[in-house]
Amino acid sequence: MTTCTALESPDLYTIGWIAALPIERAAATALLDERHESDTNSYTWGRMGKHNIVIASLAAGVYGTTSAATTASSLLSSFPQIKIGLLVGIGGGIARPDDGADIRLGDIVVSQPVGASGGVVQYDLAKAKSNNTRERKDFLNRPPLVLLHALAALQAEQPIKGFKVPRLLEEMWKVYPLMAKSTKSVPGFVHQGSENDRLFNPSHQHAGGRDCHGCDLKEEVQRDMRDSTDPEVFYGIIASGNTLVKDAAVRDQIVEYIGEGCLCVEMEAAGLMNHFPCLVIRGICDYADSHKNDRWQSYAAATAAAFGKELLGYVPVKILQETRRAVDLLQSS
Repeated sequence: MTTCTALESPDLYTIGWIAALPIERAAATALLDERHESDTNSYTWGRMGKHNIVIASLAAGVYGTTSAATTASSLLSSFPQIKIGLLVGIGGGIARPDDGADIRLGDIVVSQPVGASGGVVQYDLAKAKSNNTRERKDFLNRPPLVLLHALAALQAEQPIKGFKVPRLLEEMWKVYPLMAKSTKSVPGFVHQGSENDRLFNPSHQHAGGRDCHGCDLKEEVQRDMRDSTDPEVFYGIIASGNTLVKDAAVRDQIVEYIGEGCLCVEMEAAGLMNHFPCLVIRGICDYADSHKNDRWQSYAAATAAAFGKELLGYVPVKILQETRRAVDLLQSS
């Protein structure tokens, strides 16, 4: 990555990239092809492929749908020519190995419309009714067409060329070797070893400690070894809400509410979909259960960011120029 002075005007930046955590912003920054110097620490400016992008992160220690919405609003105010956005970071995977969703840690989940859902469902927004049922109040906007077309193009090329994500990660580690270093106390932006990727039956609670060495081996879900540690990509519904999910019973209740297409849970997307035309990309860092820990977070942030970069390569500059500005789209809605 090279560094140069900022472009002449904020109007030359057309893509907004939102990351909740510092590690998510770090991964995105490391994947820039060119970093642009600026006079503010609020955003990271740069070029990714043919696109000039602005990377924004939430205030330290402040998460959730409201914080994400505030960040997006400030971003569009500072960069009025932004057309589309990406929300890229980590999330909890909803793994169902026997039902076609054999999600592993480090894999990638992308929000994609399914039926009446736009790809993101807010699971904690429903209206209770008198007969003890719930009325759905969670229908959110779909991602912008320019990103859905790019996603379709990427999916069509994948069986022919494969994903670029592994190569992009290798390049990142080469340019920034510090990110490839990993210790037990400070995990790096690299795969953390299949032996540390353990999925347990929902009823089995974590035995305590930083890892699962004390957890019952008999309660571990047995899964076939993969031929490679390269991340796989899943497309479907992402569940979003203001509660950090770290209980398998709660996680499974969310799936029951949303449906089998639900692949991931996280805390920011629902605050953006109706206020910021974007696609959500999540690297899986845990299984949203009591066994949740931080070991896989940096690597999951890196895989998600690499997929985001690959996807932007399928967004034509001319089509993006013809796309309505995000601020205009919101004012007319």
